[in-house]
Amino acid sequence: MHGETNRALRPARAADLDALAELRAEVMREDLVRLGRYDEHRVRQRLRDGFSPAHTSVIEQDGALAGCVTVRPYENGEGLCLEHFYLAPGTQGRGLGTAVLRELLARADEEGLPVRLTVLRGSPARRLYEREGFTPESEDPVDVRMVREARTVPGPAVTGPRRPAGAR
Repeated sequence: MHGETNRALRPARAADLDALAELRAEVMREDLVRLGRYDEHRVRQRLRDGFSPAHTSVIEQDGALAGCVTVRPYENGEGLCLEHFYLAPGTQGRGLGTAVLRELLARADEEGLPVRLTVLRGSPARRLYEREGFTPESEDPVDVRMVREARTVPGPAVTGPRRPAGAR
């Protein structure tokens, strides 16, 4: 093995849409079939309908498409929503998803924002989210909605001019 591979997050472009829709179809197929929800057209259309290049990053590994992730403001503005987090099957189970998720969570923590997401029931991805501090908020027969509250980030001590004892 040649050591750690070169990983990068880059802003998505409109030209990425077809490749990302295909990636979603490939990654989601097994879980959607298991849940009786797989639809060849809808699995791609769902990403197309919600695609936002401004909020989506493409994950590249050694210069090749390895996945994608979308992080957008939550509906009510109180936090972030993580969506469309997919890794190509050949890249799964090697720490790439953990590294990307930790990077995104560190940014959210710096801003003091909770992160919410929805994962399919029974999806192996749920273990990753739980390891990184997500807890279930609610679930239905198909989806589990999870949240991770912002963690305080140790920062530099705030110092300022000292007032003499007893001064107001």
